[in-house]
Amino acid sequence: MSSSTSQQFPILPALHVAALDYYTSPQPEAAIRLNTNESPLPPPADFIEELKSLLPTVSSNRYPDRYVVKLRQALAEFHDVEPQQIFCAKGSNEVLQCLIMAFGGRGRRVVTFEPTYPMHSHIARICATEVVSAKRKEDFTLDLNEVTRVFLKFDPSISFLCSPNNPTGISESRSGVEKVLECAPGLVILDEAYVQFASGTEYMLNPDSNLTYSKTPSMVDKLVRVRTFSKTWAMAGWRLGYMIAPSYVVDACFKVALPYHMDALSQLAGLVALKYVSQMEQRVDMIVKERTRVKEELDKLPLQVWPSEANFILFKSLAVDGTKLWEALLRRSVLIRDCSTWNQLQGFLRVTVGTREENDTFLAAMKDSLGELEGL
Repeated sequence: MSSSTSQQFPILPALHVAALDYYTSPQPEAAIRLNTNESPLPPPADFIEELKSLLPTVSSNRYPDRYVVKLRQALAEFHDVEPQQIFCAKGSNEVLQCLIMAFGGRGRRVVTFEPTYPMHSHIARICATEVVSAKRKEDFTLDLNEVTRVFLKFDPSISFLCSPNNPTGISESRSGVEKVLECAPGLVILDEAYVQFASGTEYMLNPDSNLTYSKTPSMVDKLVRVRTFSKTWAMAGWRLGYMIAPSYVVDACFKVALPYHMDALSQLAGLVALKYVSQMEQRVDMIVKERTRVKEELDKLPLQVWPSEANFILFKSLAVDGTKLWEALLRRSVLIRDCSTWNQLQGFLRVTVGTREENDTFLAAMKDSLGELEGL
């Protein structure tokens, strides 16, 4: 909460929503937009045509299926779980909001391991939940001693992990996830928005996973995995997310979700998208190859560049101020994300992996911008 905001509402309690800052991401005009981790490509043309052909089947004068039965059944089959273990919402952020509304609230705490996705703590504060921000190691991996310390001291009802982590791009280790599951007193929410871009994901919940809800019950009874159609499925505009969780968690989220929170078109789009997995995987392969190429080029510049298993790359200039570099790129009509205001990320920037042409434009602008600023 900023001082300016609190001065506008001097009589409100500290956790009152009106006293909070907005969650903002600057969106100035730019020809190349690599700041929000969207897919650089639209969904497959066949997907669009099939969706169009099915639009007459939507009864727009009727409320949609309140319990999203067909889509939950399809996702359950896709992940080899039961439908009662699936909850869908308007984007993964609404999934997170329902989870915190159900299991957080006044008098309860959530733990985040910083730096990480700011929406975890932002939604918690909106829901009047105290946020405990634990620190990661300097290399942004989990500090298992810190994990144990914060759980014993603060007894959180919810603990957040993000793998691959936004904005660092690092996947959590299997041992780290299991340590958190072992020690956490409440729910463990594993935000997997970028999981399809990762390689070493043997603990992820896929049909061939060796850590599923049928094994180590004491651990997985509190494990919630959150996914999105926004990234690899190229459907950010549809706002469709879901979670895979124990049935009691799904039931609790339905209790706090607004009636008919999932519109009929998004439900239909999700069903159709599941028929185009191979095309989605082709897009992932392209982005992963471009991610490797872009990192190799960034490594040649006076930058500290973090390895990534997501569809973005985190880096820091060794020669110039990060915000000034962001502004220089914007003058060249290239928009990336300035992470300087994020926890422990002063001077850091994050770039989304785009098409080859977009990435080439970004790399050329980086070289020009660094040359301009170093010459000042």
